[in-house]
Formats: sequence, structure tokens, C-alpha cells
Amino acid sequence: MDYIRGGLQLNLSVAIDFTASNGTPTTSSSLHYLDPYKPNQYQKAIMAVGNILLNYDYDKMIPAFGFGAKPNFPQLRSPTTDHCFPLSGRYDIIEAAGMEGLMAMYANSLQNVSLSGPTYFAPILEKFIGIANESHQSGGRTYQILLILTDGEIHDMARTVDLIVGNCNLPLSIIIVGIGNANFNNMSTLDGDNGLFDGKGRMAQRDIVQFVPFNQVSGNPDVLAR
Repeated sequence: MDYIRGGLQLNLSVAIDFTASNGTPTTSSSLHYLDPYKPNQYQKAIMAVGNILLNYDYDKMIPAFGFGAKPNFPQLRSPTTDHCFPLSGRYDIIEAAGMEGLMAMYANSLQNVSLSGPTYFAPILEKFIGIANESHQSGGRTYQILLILTDGEIHDMARTVDLIVGNCNLPLSIIIVGIGNANFNNMSTLDGDNGLFDGKGRMAQRDIVQFVPFNQVSGNPDVLAR
């Protein structure tokens, strides 16, 4: 809080998992199903965590990305799986305006993606690390927070660990929220409470990852905030 009082700005970015393991969005059993009467788990998690962090985000503009899908937007199409694409479907507009803008962008994206796979974190992390590094090099007083919402295990664990360990000196933190009831063992490993080691045996000098299984805290806002 001393840093916040001293003028440090926080900037929230969001990355959403669109891999096929979430289930077809048009079916009610899907984690991405848009029920007109109640929010799905992704919407609940975005609102719950976002409303906490946006209190500290100076401009309320949220860079938002998707991964694990084939984009079919009017201005962004790919026949192969894209592991880091703007949720807006446009590379010239990557930010959502506040929570309302983010929720609208998420809902629209579900009409313009084909869920695919596998689940890779590295492309999203590389994009995010680039943003943090650029801000740091320019002398900006901004701390980056990446919120990743995912439904299961990742398939590029080694590369993901190397990126986290190799960049833990940058002003950034990563919050991973587990959606659904999948096996999240790898996410707990990334959390690094007992130390995180890369492929060369180097330990992360700072614990920058927090994993939260949403089902365990969704009913308790105080626990989620902590």
C-alpha cells in the first residue's frame, strides 16, 4: 500500500481459455455457456476478481486476450489454433473499457471463436512479459497483473516455468483462476509456494504466481480478495 500511495499504478490484463475441454458454448453443460438468467463460471470469476483489482487500476482499460481457439472474427481469422489473440478480434484494439466492456467483449468473442487446443500458456506469457518489460524499460511506474482463467492442465509446462522464473524480476504478477473441477496440479506447482525451478535448476527469486481454484472460494468474497 505504501507503493500505491507513492504513485505506483497497477494495470490489469486478462487472458481467457477457449480450449475445447470447456465444452461447446451453445450447450448448457459448457463452462462458456451464456445463460440469459445467470452468469457462467468464467463470468463470475471475471467479475469477482476484476472488481477487486480494478480498484487499483488507474485507467480501467483492460488488455484482454483469448487462447486455445481458432478465431473467426470479421477482421481476424485463422484456420489453426491461436494461442494469443485479442478478445476484440482486432489487433488495433486490445483493451476493454472497464468491467462492462470486458464482459461485453467476452460474450461477443464466444460468437466468433471455434474452441480448439491444446492449452498453451507460453504465448500469452510472452505477450504479457513484453508489455511489462516495455513499461519497465521506459521508466514507467506501473505494476502489471495478468489474470488467467483456465479450465485445466497446460501442455507447455516446461516453457511456462522457464518464462516465470526468468522474468520474476520484472514488475509483474500472475493470478491463475481455475474454472470447473479439472485436475489443477500443474497450477499449484506454478504457484511456487515451495519454490519454482526452471529447466536449468534455477529457483525463482520471487513468487509471482497465485493460483485460485474458483469453486473453493466463489462463495466467499473475503477469501477471494485475499
